[in-house]
Parts: sequence; structure tokens; C-alpha cells
Amino acid sequence: MIDHIGGLVFAPSRHNLSRAITRLVAVCLAMLTMALSVPAFAQANNPSGLPLPRFASTRSTPINVRVGPGTKYEVAWVYLKAGMPVEIVQEFDTWRKIRDVDGDEGWVHQNLLSGNRVGYVTPLMANAEIALRARQSDDSGERARLGPGLRVAIKECDGSWCEVSATHQPEGGRSSTYSGYLRQEELWGVYPNEEFD
Repeated sequence: MIDHIGGLVFAPSRHNLSRAITRLVAVCLAMLTMALSVPAFAQANNPSGLPLPRFASTRSTPINVRVGPGTKYEVAWVYLKAGMPVEIVQEFDTWRKIRDVDGDEGWVHQNLLSGNRVGYVTPLMANAEIALRARQSDDSGERARLGPGLRVAIKECDGSWCEVSATHQPEGGRSSTYSGYLRQEELWGVYPNEEFD
């Protein structure tokens, strides 16, 4: 068989075909190796070696959130409460660029952040309450009704459901803590399909 390609005539032999297949396999293996090494390379480029983006929480207060990675930069705003959920979106040396639930971004020192997972009940601006379930099922009993924007501690997530606890502190009253399960899409502070324990 003779192929005409762009004015050139090719008459492939069995030997040339074998070499072409060998080269194709080598190129495919090289591309696969490069593709598999990209995530590891991306993680290794971060000072912490941890993936980006990722969720964390504020450790102590007050926390000066700066416009750049260092104390020479202006303070953009100050966190006055510990345990606020933030998303780490960039790293520079010992500084972490964070994003809050409103989408505002700034830089804080790594020592001011914790790996404790905290989140907010969503949708943040809706009036609807969300059921805190006794088990990982929409059919299980309700432990409590949680309002939008309520901060919860996230214990673990399985890709669909998260085990959380929420504390209610009425003004002048005793606090009550409720534990149960929320669907992952009902939280800001965890990624879709993310799993951890």
C-alpha cells in the first residue's frame, strides 16, 4: 500500500511500522509520566508542601490581615474572633494568602492559622433553615434547624455528608451544642466531593 501525503509518497515497510509504533509508545509513556508528576511538582513548589487551595481557620485574635506577605504591608482588616473559616489560596515563605467567605483576600502569617476545619451553613443570604440530621440520610431525624451563616466545626466529610457540631449561645442563657450531619453542599469551608477525617 502506498500513501500520498502532502505530495510525498510513503511505502511503509514492516520494519518502519514497528519503529513507528515503538516511538509512539515511548512518546505516550513520556507524556503520561509528565502528567502524573505535575500534581506532585505543584505541591512541592509550595513552602508548606500542602495542596492549594485548602481550607483552614484562624487560630488566635486579633489577626492583622495584610495587603501583602509581610509586616511591612498595610493592614487591610483585622479578625477579632478565633475559629473563623478561611481558604488558603497562595503561599509565600511563611505567609499565606487567604480568602474569606465574602471573597475578600489578604495575607496572614502561617502561625495565625490552624488546620481545624470550620465552616458556615449555606446559603449565606437565604432565610431558609437547614436540618442537622442524626445520620447521613435525608430521611433520618432532625437534631436541630441551622440558620444560614451559622459557624460549625467540621469533624469529617465522606464526599457527600459532613459530621459537624454547632453551638447555640442565647443571650444571657446557657449554651447548647448540637452534633449531626449536613450535606457537603450546605457548607462553605469544604470542597465538593472532598473527603477527610
